[in-house]
This record gives sequence, structure tokens and C-alpha cells, in this order.
Amino acid sequence: MSGTRTVATPQQAPRVGLLDVVLRWREASILVVLVLLVIYFESVNRDFLLSQASLQNLSQFIAPAAIISLGEIMLMIGGEIDLSAGMIFAFAPFVMHFATVAGLPPFVGLLLGLLASAGVGLVNGAVTLLLRVPSFVTTLGTMFLLNGITLVLSAGTPVDTPGSPALQAFFGHWGYSEILWAVLLAAIMHTVLRNTRWGLHTVASGGNPVGASEAGINVTRLKIGNFVLSAVLSGFTGVLEDFRISSIDPQAGGSQIMFLAVAAGVIGGTSLAGGSGTIIGGLIGAAVLGVLNDGFTLIGINAFTFNIILGAAILLAMIFNIQVTRLRRGGATS
Repeated sequence: MSGTRTVATPQQAPRVGLLDVVLRWREASILVVLVLLVIYFESVNRDFLLSQASLQNLSQFIAPAAIISLGEIMLMIGGEIDLSAGMIFAFAPFVMHFATVAGLPPFVGLLLGLLASAGVGLVNGAVTLLLRVPSFVTTLGTMFLLNGITLVLSAGTPVDTPGSPALQAFFGHWGYSEILWAVLLAAIMHTVLRNTRWGLHTVASGGNPVGASEAGINVTRLKIGNFVLSAVLSGFTGVLEDFRISSIDPQAGGSQIMFLAVAAGVIGGTSLAGGSGTIIGGLIGAAVLGVLNDGFTLIGINAFTFNIILGAAILLAMIFNIQVTRLRRGGATS
């Protein structure tokens, strides 16, 4: 009996194109944009990265939006948002100030400021999840409430930041303290989102809340926890900023820093509709905003132009995210 021998031919490895890279690693596209912006601004103005003062200014613009965006991203992945983040940013340092005025050590005052921030996040989460008030409305009310409380308690007057020089340097007064905190916290939050049940359940609850509940996930507790997390990160950012400038300003933060943080998350690939997002993308998104702001300043472009670019970037990022999501789903079903 004679048979034919089948000769196995080695399979060719599939080619990985640019679109495949973008679909698999959503941070790729925004990272390319960041690199191109840096190259452009460096070619226009040689002091963009070579000057230490410029680098410090850049890092100090990136860090606050980046840290606050970490909490906002966790909320947005779950289908929620916190509009009060900028007011918690201003509120927490004043809690620290009043605690030290009462005779407590500055570090204890700092912890009390973070605890007060957590309390605000708990209220935001409880009202949103237990009373079923949309988070947009809940946190909008909290935003105005906290702003009023901070202004009344402070009489609208800035005060000096308490603490020793070593404590101040550790928490922000040294030029690169804030950006190091931002990178450290981003690494921690990236691990939480990608490699823990908390992160995986957050994604599941944002993509399909009913299905997540039926699978045994306590969506209410999960989202309240993310509100608390977002508030603590916002308060901590306010403390870092006030240590950096050695002054606690009741007018600091506000809606501007909150919208920058949300924009950083959206530009970095987080969907406002919930169900998907990336911590590293938020960090890169904040870097893009910082590069745009610093680059425009150095080449003498009007600050109003930054808002035009920011608005266009958010719209383009949202359109891009929606299209990429459709392509992913199409690839998954084919």
C-alpha cells in the first residue's frame, strides 16, 4: 500500500500592522502624538526640553491633572464621573491647615485632610448609588457646596502651608516631587486596574452593570469605593500643590483642574460611556496637555488657543475611541 507523504510547511507569522498595534495597545496612538508634539516644539524652541526651568514647569503642569485623572478614570470606566474633584482639591488642604492650627502635627493634619476627602467621596457615592441620583448631578451639587464651605471657613484668604522644609520637599516643594508622585500612583493604579479583582470588576460593572450584578459583583460597593478613591486622590493632589507653592489658596483648583483631568483620561483612551479605559493612557493624555500648554507658552501663542486645541482634542479622541471600539468588536466577532 503506497501513500502520499504530507510535507508540513511552516506557517508564516501574521503581519502586525499599525492598525493592529493601535487595536491591541490603545495607548500607542496617543503616545505617537506626544512624541510628535515634543519633536515639533523642541524644533521650534530649543529651550523646550533643554532648560531645567522649562522641564520643571512642564512636570508641574502635568502632575496635578495626571493624579486626579487616575481617580476619574476609575469612575468613568464604571460609567460615573466626579465633578467635585477640583473643589476637594481646595478643601483638603484647609482641613490640614485647621488641624495644625488646633495643635496637631502637620502630618496628622495631612491625614485628616485625606480622611475628609474620603468622607466627601463617600457622600458622593452613597447619594449616587443608594439614592439613585445621577453622578453628574450629585457631584455638581457637591462642587458648589464644597466651594462655599471652603470660602466661608477661609474667609477667601490664602494661608501658609504648615510643615517642616523636609515634609514640604517630600510632598511637593522640590521641583520634581509631584511628577514622581504621579508616576508612582499611576503605576499602582495601573496594577490595580489590570491585575486585581477590583479593577476587573470595575470594567465589568461599567460595560454591563446588570450582568456584573448577576455574576455576583457588588456594583454598589464597588462604585462607592471608586468615588472615595477619586476624592482621596483629588485631596492629595491639592495638598501636593500647596506644599509646592507654600501657600493654601481657597480659589485654587476649581472646575479647570477637574476638566483637565477628565480630558486627560478621555484623550488617553477612556470612554465616558463606561466599560473601558487605561491608566497609562491617562498619564500620557496629561502629558499631551502639558506639552501643548507649555509649548504654546514658549512660542508665544495666545492662551485662548489652548482651549480651542483642547476642545478639538477631546472631540477627536472621543470619535477615535468609538471607532476603535467598533473595530475591536468587529474583529472579535469575525
